[in-house]
Amino acid sequence: MKGIIRRFFASHLWLLLFFGIFIGFFLIFSGYKVVQHTSTDEYCMSCHVHPCADESWKQSSHYNNRSGMHIHCVDCHLPPPGSFKYLWAKGTTGLRDLWSYYTKDSADFNWEKRRKLEYAVKIVYNESCITCHPNLFPKTLSSDGALAHLYYEENAEKLNLQCISCHLDVGHYNPDYKHERNMDLGMTANTEPETMYEEAVKVDKFENFTEYIPNTAVSFNMIALSGGTFKMGSPENESYRNDDEGPVRDVTISPFFIGEAEVSWSEYLAFFGQTRSEGRINPQEIMERNAKALDVDAISGPTPPYGQPDQGWGYGKSPAITMSHYAAGIYCKWLSEKTGKTYRLPTEAEWEYATRANTQTPYFFEGKPKQFTEDRFWNKIFGADTTIINSFVIYTKNSDERTQAPDCVLANPFGLKNTLGNVMEYCSDWYAADAYAQTPQAVTDPNGPSRGEEHVVRGGAYNSDAKYIRSAARDYTRSVDWMKTDPQSPKSIWWLSDCTRVGFRVVCEPGSVLTDR
Repeated sequence: MKGIIRRFFASHLWLLLFFGIFIGFFLIFSGYKVVQHTSTDEYCMSCHVHPCADESWKQSSHYNNRSGMHIHCVDCHLPPPGSFKYLWAKGTTGLRDLWSYYTKDSADFNWEKRRKLEYAVKIVYNESCITCHPNLFPKTLSSDGALAHLYYEENAEKLNLQCISCHLDVGHYNPDYKHERNMDLGMTANTEPETMYEEAVKVDKFENFTEYIPNTAVSFNMIALSGGTFKMGSPENESYRNDDEGPVRDVTISPFFIGEAEVSWSEYLAFFGQTRSEGRINPQEIMERNAKALDVDAISGPTPPYGQPDQGWGYGKSPAITMSHYAAGIYCKWLSEKTGKTYRLPTEAEWEYATRANTQTPYFFEGKPKQFTEDRFWNKIFGADTTIINSFVIYTKNSDERTQAPDCVLANPFGLKNTLGNVMEYCSDWYAADAYAQTPQAVTDPNGPSRGEEHVVRGGAYNSDAKYIRSAARDYTRSVDWMKTDPQSPKSIWWLSDCTRVGFRVVCEPGSVLTDR
């Protein structure tokens, strides 16, 4: 039998060799055709059923441009062809997309989240950008663009910068995205308001009041908190507790007024409109000028931001976002001069006292972090009853990946809205991981460390998980990370280019209010 087989192969060797070569070429050709067919825009969009993917692509500069050249889906969403990385990415991405197409409902996808930079950097390959744009300094590039590209070359690896960090809408046009000087901010013509406040409100009692910003139609509510002693920080047995939340200290807080809600765009744009700096002024000069300013007319306000600071989410009552800690402080100074009262940022202790509202539980409402967090396998599989937390907090499960107006939630027992969630809130304190350890066991009106590099932010934001919005949870600013893509040199001292989840609320000192003027 073996002899028969050997004779067969010997007599048909050339036939078998030819057949093998034919099969090899057939497989290579078929594989090429499969890769070619599955790389067409039509094939991509047969699975990617984003409601406006095709429309936004055709409005983008990668389709609608002067050269007439069309950049296709795979040109951005896969590595450059001709490498194993390309085939691997294509295979793994394709399998994942097929799984999602046949097992998930596209109506449940959070498309708004998938338009954000944090998600886009995972599905766009920077080397593909560089392959098409090898010259970062063409003759047509402006001087501002050249500075921005030079900054990219020097910091791309260190700061993990990608081309789409600044050019997010080149592949899919987004009318709410803008990466240029926004000279029109706050300049939109409006009809004359029915009410213009001529002067700030007079307050002669320690009770809630509505403040009027003179020469504007803007007002906001302030809540009177009588102060008291509370335990600041979290006990060691609190779920998801971090080391910087302890040791727990007995803190006494003097009476103060605090904003019912975070400073709104209406309030902040009143400041911007009356103090804005038209051109690029040296940041050091601005800071020195504002440090010496004794009246509101001498305050230098923000220069126009790059892009759309509201992210297209709307102005009005929505919380003002993307301003720096310095800008928030100057706003308080301006507001103080306008109203004749002393407004400032809250201390971290005042913020936690106001948020806890005489509670010592993880939240000021019923429930524990383990009930609401997405971090637990049980909650991921079976879901969680979020009725209670949804009533009080705008966070990752109910925010639709954007900030919301304060009327969307109920107030805490002190009458404050959105102390947890919506946006992180600046405090006046410098951040230190061991700040509580440096504080006496019992202390009155602490102000935090005397120096530092970053400031405290509290409360979590619209994209925070439930475990990060506990009353005791602490966080801090990231001065470098939040300004990575600001193309200006020097960078703005007013606006954050890379953080959409921070805002602030104001405190008013009673001693500046309850006096005859």
